Amino acid sequence: MEPIIKVENLGKSYIIGHQRESYVALRDVLANKARQVVSKTKNLLSGGQLIAGNELEEFWALKDINFEVQQGDRVGIIGRNGAGKSTLLKVLSRITEPTTGSIRLRGRVASLLEVGTGFHPELSGRENIYLNGAILGMSRAEVKKKFDEIVDFAGVEKFLDTPVKRYSSGMYVRLAFAVAAHLEPEILIVDEVLAVGDAEFQKKCLGKMEDVSKNHGRTVLFVSHNMGAIAQLCDNGIVLQNGGMLIHGKIDYCIKKYLDQRINTGNYINNDPQKTNKSASFKEIKLLDIDNNERNDFFYDEPIFIHFEIATSTDTSKINLFCMILDKSLKRIFAAESNGIKNRMTLKINPHFLVRGEYSLHMFLHIPQVCQIDVAENVCNFHIIDNGSSFLIHGDYDYGSVFGNCIWV
Repeated sequence: MEPIIKVENLGKSYIIGHQRESYVALRDVLANKARQVVSKTKNLLSGGQLIAGNELEEFWALKDINFEVQQGDRVGIIGRNGAGKSTLLKVLSRITEPTTGSIRLRGRVASLLEVGTGFHPELSGRENIYLNGAILGMSRAEVKKKFDEIVDFAGVEKFLDTPVKRYSSGMYVRLAFAVAAHLEPEILIVDEVLAVGDAEFQKKCLGKMEDVSKNHGRTVLFVSHNMGAIAQLCDNGIVLQNGGMLIHGKIDYCIKKYLDQRINTGNYINNDPQKTNKSASFKEIKLLDIDNNERNDFFYDEPIFIHFEIATSTDTSKINLFCMILDKSLKRIFAAESNGIKNRMTLKINPHFLVRGEYSLHMFLHIPQVCQIDVAENVCNFHIIDNGSSFLIHGDYDYGSVFGNCIWV
């Protein structure tokens, strides 16, 4: 089947100006100013960028991006700040042109890239709904058919005839998302703006995006730093790093690699090969119950013992063991670190701590702030099972991952 989005060898570069200060004679200052005036005049007449600074540098915000998206796919675009996510969405939304490569889009595109996208501040909410519909190529009758549904979803009926410049950022986003999601674009592009809305509205938006994709065949591109939201909504992912595409594949794999990337560049792990040694390594890691039986399924009201055996040939007083438990959305919900290591160690997870669900275990041996020793990622998956010991875990409610077993006074 022909893809609804096809990106080939996409690149986007910008020219950045730098002001380099140095001691110069007056005649050099005057000569530089004259050259800058001539250069800026040429750029102005030719429609080029006006760039400040006496030194110019070419910066590639995107480089050599290739991927395809099928109709109905929900794609999460992941990466650190500055990785190129927003630039990619702007190019796909035809807000800015690519420097190299090509993009093929089939169908109408609705974009929600920042608060106020596509709205005229002097127009009312009612007028902006019709304006956005016209931009998407819809007739007034088509927009009118969807009007009540948009207003009901946004919850701004009381302020429909107020200029949107008087809306709060939350109201802006509510109306903007409602318009983008309900005016039936073939491709819906949503950046991090949903973070402005409250938790209830974010959940409502995720449900709507899933609905338009599954039931109406719309394609969704979603950028967020909330890995839980990405995992819940998306089935495929793209991981960007420094303007390049690191991974394109199933969303669970993409999230895992993105989180690994964050871990590996943090204080616990240093990926510099010159600062890596093998003075210690994991021999065995297993999960045990209170009777010393090896298991992967535990009841909510029983403890879990994580047992380690470590092979080492050096002084272990400076080597630490770092343990992480991630939930099914690959969000870290528990971490513990030892002060030095021994050949055999056990970490106890108390009962009534983890709620019902699926978890994964990740382990690292390291010298803090110095070097990586050994890594055991995704050692095992384990489950916490509902045995009726607490009201908290009954039903299908989402209570999070840990349960505060506090002292009530």
